[in-house]
Amino acid sequence: MAAALLLLAAAALLEPAAAVWPQPQSQRSPPGGGRCPLPPRRFRFSYAGGSAVGPGCAVLEAAFQRYWALLFAAARPTENEPPWGVPCTQLLVFVATPGCDEFPSLDSKESYQLSISEGSALLLADAVWGALRGLETFSQLVGRDENGTYYINETEIVDFPRFPHRGLLLDTSRHYLPLRAILETLDVMAYNKFNVFHWHIVDDPSFPYESVTFPELSKQGAFNAMTHVYTASDVQTVIEYARLRGIRVIAEFDTPGHTLSWGPGAPGLLTPCYLGKDPSGTYGPINPILNSTYQFVSSLFKEVGTVFPDFFLHLGGDEVDFTCWKSNPKIRAFMKEMGFGEDYKKLESLYIQRLLDIVASLGKGYIVWQEVFDHAVKLRPDTVVHVWKASSPPYAEEMANVTKAGYPALLSAPWYLNRISYGQDWMAAYQVEPLKFEGSTEQKDLVIGGEACMWGEYVDVTNLTPRLWPRAGAVAERLWSNATVRDLQDAYVRLADFRCKLLGRGVQAQPLFVGYCENEFGGV
Repeated sequence: MAAALLLLAAAALLEPAAAVWPQPQSQRSPPGGGRCPLPPRRFRFSYAGGSAVGPGCAVLEAAFQRYWALLFAAARPTENEPPWGVPCTQLLVFVATPGCDEFPSLDSKESYQLSISEGSALLLADAVWGALRGLETFSQLVGRDENGTYYINETEIVDFPRFPHRGLLLDTSRHYLPLRAILETLDVMAYNKFNVFHWHIVDDPSFPYESVTFPELSKQGAFNAMTHVYTASDVQTVIEYARLRGIRVIAEFDTPGHTLSWGPGAPGLLTPCYLGKDPSGTYGPINPILNSTYQFVSSLFKEVGTVFPDFFLHLGGDEVDFTCWKSNPKIRAFMKEMGFGEDYKKLESLYIQRLLDIVASLGKGYIVWQEVFDHAVKLRPDTVVHVWKASSPPYAEEMANVTKAGYPALLSAPWYLNRISYGQDWMAAYQVEPLKFEGSTEQKDLVIGGEACMWGEYVDVTNLTPRLWPRAGAVAERLWSNATVRDLQDAYVRLADFRCKLLGRGVQAQPLFVGYCENEFGGV
């Protein structure tokens, strides 16, 4: 109770137009803190002289329009000129390196500097991706005084991300998420400076991805082949919408387990399970002993690798149940022939290694869930291992093991946001330190970031947004801000303010605790 009262007291001291989420690496305001008024009718985003990108840059032109609308949509057409101060009529944007048509990648530069002084606003960035992050920060610094005048505080910000991979997983198999829900989530991801959308697009319950090569997969495997599918056009819309916000789209097609929905549209792909000597009529994981399996997988991933431009594909590889394989006489005979004994992990490894060779031959990199590493599958040195199990072993120990073996690592184990509890569970997510494990500096350098996960057993379009936001923001700040940014009370104040900003932007973000927002969702 005392802690709750402290948080409320802290909230009362909030200076709304100075708080940024996630917190920048460095933010300084001059003593006495001047303000620069912003006249909505005259304010423009412009390119600075000498900038390597200029008019016609699709990424920035689209961002300028978005942020102008976010900031000034509430301004009346007759809004008077500010009654005080030298106004800032433009934000000059300078980008050092050319490039507006590429896709973001793990190596994208997201650093920027923002300088606001009397009558002047300047944003410097190495690349367009950093300019996007700087525009978001600028937008969060804008406030309105009691007379309705827009202003921004004089400030100097130097900022860059702590980790290059800051992701959010959405599961569109257990419940189908309409296209608009995915696009709205991408918007809020950009507000939080997330830069990877991990699209867990198919799984056991349904196969909503419309494949050009194998159209029967969604025709037979989707909940509804007309309404609950993502067409080629839908997928391209997501990829481009994400690109314009500096967000990579990494698709996950998890095999050999988690594939029950694949079966109806791909006869012969899944393993027939047996009861004694007879088939039971049920199916298990992908059948790893047939050449036809690898021809199918090769064709599917060739398509997926072309459709999704990111260098990485997520290949899953988790939770393979060996029961069905063990029941199948042909698989048992194959095991004997290969000298595998009763070690079905060796059979799993045989499949995964062939899959990895196929994906590597397509010129793609891959991410796998931790079981692939745990089961001693022979991996390429640049394989990214995704740690998701909270225990057995504890995730810190697993991070140590993965990096000691020399593999890049991603952390998700403490960030399963689909797991909910009463109270402020964002705090547990916020207090995680990804590098808190036994290991050398070289090992710590192999941690490329992490992902918040929203699995879909109990989540669909009705509750996705309030369950995600602002809780996912705790993960966003942990992955962006300096490791020293850990003060829960300060975080509460800024996150509560950020949540109010989200409401103002039309995002149905749930409250952190007792309180109110000046602009409640849907107006008051």
